[in-house]
Amino acid sequence: MDVNQHMTGKEQRTVLKRLLSYTVPYKKQFILTFFLLLIVTVADILGPIIVKVFIDDYLTPRYMPTNPLLLLGIAYLGLHIIKVVIQYFQLLRFQELALNIIQKLRIDVFSKVHKLGLKYFDQTPTGSIVSRITNDTESIKDMFVEVIVSFIQNGVMLVGIFIAMFILNVKLAAFCLVLLPALYVLMKTYRKVSSVFYQQMREKLSQLNASLNESLQGMAIVQVFRQEDRMKKEFAKINEEHYEAGLKNIKLDGLLLRPAVDVIYIVSLMIVLSYFGISSFGNVVEIGVLYAFINYLDRFFEPINQLMMRLSLFQQAIVSASRVFALLDDKTYAPSSSHTETNKVTEGEIRFENVTFSYDGKRDVLKNISFTAKPGETVALVGHTGSGKSSIINLLMHFYHLEKGNILLDGVPIRDYTNDELRSKVGLVLQDPFLFANDIKHNIALHNQRITIDQVKEAAKFVQADSFIERFEDQYDEKVVERGATLSSGQRQLVAFARTIVRDPKVLVLDEATANIDTETEEAIQLALERMRKGRTTIAIAHRLSTIQNADLILVLHKGETVERGTHQELLSLKGLYYKMYLLQNGLSYEENNQEGA
Repeated sequence: MDVNQHMTGKEQRTVLKRLLSYTVPYKKQFILTFFLLLIVTVADILGPIIVKVFIDDYLTPRYMPTNPLLLLGIAYLGLHIIKVVIQYFQLLRFQELALNIIQKLRIDVFSKVHKLGLKYFDQTPTGSIVSRITNDTESIKDMFVEVIVSFIQNGVMLVGIFIAMFILNVKLAAFCLVLLPALYVLMKTYRKVSSVFYQQMREKLSQLNASLNESLQGMAIVQVFRQEDRMKKEFAKINEEHYEAGLKNIKLDGLLLRPAVDVIYIVSLMIVLSYFGISSFGNVVEIGVLYAFINYLDRFFEPINQLMMRLSLFQQAIVSASRVFALLDDKTYAPSSSHTETNKVTEGEIRFENVTFSYDGKRDVLKNISFTAKPGETVALVGHTGSGKSSIINLLMHFYHLEKGNILLDGVPIRDYTNDELRSKVGLVLQDPFLFANDIKHNIALHNQRITIDQVKEAAKFVQADSFIERFEDQYDEKVVERGATLSSGQRQLVAFARTIVRDPKVLVLDEATANIDTETEEAIQLALERMRKGRTTIAIAHRLSTIQNADLILVLHKGETVERGTHQELLSLKGLYYKMYLLQNGLSYEENNQEGA
């Protein structure tokens, strides 16, 4: 939704109806709470009636019957005590109900995020997603805790007050009904205008979170390139826009909430007093009735004031809920199998058949890619940045839907494998491995209960990570901070290798897996890779051509197309793109090498 647009009444009602659907599982608790609310309301309304009886029937000079007055006093005090006690349990139940609903909503949102495909995260800033899961759901919680409770409580109170008013004086009660359309117009106007400001505030808050997330994630780059002032100015600009939207809403609140309602209340009070004053010329006016009616009139407008004041929270919650539901309704799911049969990966043969792929549906990043990787073979992908190497990996891992061509694993299209089967049999090691804030053994096993500590140690030894792990004081129980910041890049990569190997995959995918490792560590990794590749199909992306010279097949990619293919020696003999890349990495230019050869 555009930040300059407001939600229509129909859209708001749809969102509210969907929010209220979360109360269905708690129907019994809601009915009990509503029943307690009715008792509280009746007790509250009977109070002025008792005072009215006292004034009209017993407030007479030199006349004070003890028993009736004692009974009235006990009844008044008893009603108040009953109201306070039951109100405590009623509010407690309402709060508990609201928190249960928000807990369920947050779990739904969090679960939905993990079902979305990488395409969604490519298009949506991380800060915006975090804002919806935290800030927006918190706003919805405020609505359930304060607004819904207030609306129900004050709504029941208004009905009760109207009944009492009609009992006291039908004409004046009917007059108060005439006030309702004016109050309705006031509320509708506020809802319509404020929705624009709240939409702007939520969008700007989302942008603030996105800016904050970006600066924190890239703090090293920000400081190295002295971007602090620029980031500060950009953040301040968004913050100012958020402030301006909030200020506009405060001005609107100051005009249309309590002040406007108070004006209507004062006019109503003047009319009621005028009515009783004029009536006193021809008839006897009961002071008790006057007291009770003014008391009810005051109680009538107090719930209206409460409702109007909470319209602010209601608008925030409706806008927030629309953003949360937009996330819940997003159809950018991660690809998954709809195949009824349970296919299993047994050999690990990979075959790409005329694969063409586009992220945005406009520009193809892969064009007619075809190759076969047999079990035990290594296929390397090389090429300049943007040539399509990582896109091949993304499709092989089934992170994106494939529209043109086919990718077969053991002769079965990868779309016919479940994601559990595919991910358990295809091991992926990225250039920049992600480590969780936990200990080392859990970063290798990733809380898989079937992986024992002995298997973790064996995997670490296999990739030669045991040498540095066992130097830690707590060894495999050594704590890892967020993203593994206390470990070197080589150590993080070795842990990632162990994480992959412990699952014994049939296919090994290396996305620049040795790019950030020092020469000494790389030698250890190369030895481990030689053992890892035996019996496994390996797809390796590499910038350092020295790491893939023994590959069975090397594909040279350029602008999404395969321009050369063959072994290392075959490609060198072609003296094409691969040959030029090889010379550049060895410190020679194409012309210098030709001169030396001459």
